[in-house]
Amino acid sequence: MKAAELAERFQQQFHNRPQVFSAPGRVNLIGEHTDYNDGFVLPSAIGFYTHAAISPRPDRRLAIRSTEFRESFESEVTSLPKTKQGAWYDYVIGVAQELIRAGCRLTGADLLVNGEVPIGSGLSSSAALEVAGALAFLSLSNGELPPRQIAQLCQRAENDFIGARVGIMDQFVSCLGQEGFAVLLDCRSLECELVPIPDTVKFVICNTMVKHEHAGGEYNQRRRECEQGVEILSRFYPGIKALRDVSLDQLRTKSGELPPVIYKRCLHVVEENDRVLRTGQLFRASDLAGVGKLMRESHVSMRDLYEISCRELDIMVESAEGLPGYYGGRMTGGGFGGCTVNLVASEKAQPFREKIAARYRQQTGITPEIYICSPAAGAHVELETVSA
Repeated sequence: MKAAELAERFQQQFHNRPQVFSAPGRVNLIGEHTDYNDGFVLPSAIGFYTHAAISPRPDRRLAIRSTEFRESFESEVTSLPKTKQGAWYDYVIGVAQELIRAGCRLTGADLLVNGEVPIGSGLSSSAALEVAGALAFLSLSNGELPPRQIAQLCQRAENDFIGARVGIMDQFVSCLGQEGFAVLLDCRSLECELVPIPDTVKFVICNTMVKHEHAGGEYNQRRRECEQGVEILSRFYPGIKALRDVSLDQLRTKSGELPPVIYKRCLHVVEENDRVLRTGQLFRASDLAGVGKLMRESHVSMRDLYEISCRELDIMVESAEGLPGYYGGRMTGGGFGGCTVNLVASEKAQPFREKIAARYRQQTGITPEIYICSPAAGAHVELETVSA
């Protein structure tokens, strides 16, 4: 749905002319489960956007609706829920609560949301909704926050209100992505470097169409396991604050001190951080074959060490091998379903799409959704006003 169409739908429902703000989903090229370990990630914003149309109300009520979901929300701004309600609009309420805590004075508003990011696919529909909502609210409160602070605020909303202990990556790239570039992000300092992605390649994102129920609990469990590893390793290396600080030699030297499962989790994170940094270098050197090799290694690590893959993801990754134009691929996102990301020569992207879909369907009986993407722009004002 284009911004003008959303604005028209907004006028029909609320009888007022809105501003429209857009924030993208993302695909993570490499660097999985490293962000909450203060590590490195290499995501890219993609051209699936969540749009938020907003206009002020004369009272202090906040009305939130969606073009996709029947559930709507309305409340006084001063009486917003303190805990999640189990609905899609929790992400918007959580952001509103964080803005209030940050000193922004929220006014009454009507808000209509439309999302293009496939839900449950691992392409960060939640972060796109949070960031679009934050920009919309800020536009009415006369508040200004730098993009990095908006990303941190949205992360806190998901951590504290939703209860998902996500890192900063999704919200950061939704705020700061740029067309034609991936973002190499240091999740500790929030320093970032734009990594050019040549237009000779496309990201072919393959949605397995499955999301296993234990994904949320397992995500938080992996984070606890990493924290347990840091606690043990810091007894021997006092300067360690996160797995980001652990070298491969240090980890291997103390492998006998760690429970086997904890060692596997730590080994994935330590090696994955190194893969991220090397991938950035290889992209700059136009070594796409080298990038593809590291993507393959990343998937094996997530499958065998971090244990967050599943049958469908593994089949999708295997189905890409040997197809023309394919450099490499891996699962992307939190795991246990969702999508793979594949680096494919631009002129081969469409036939790749057709052939991998057929292979996957033959083995699983599931028809996947497959998206051909390039790096896209981050969050922005889509429409200032709309004509009457």
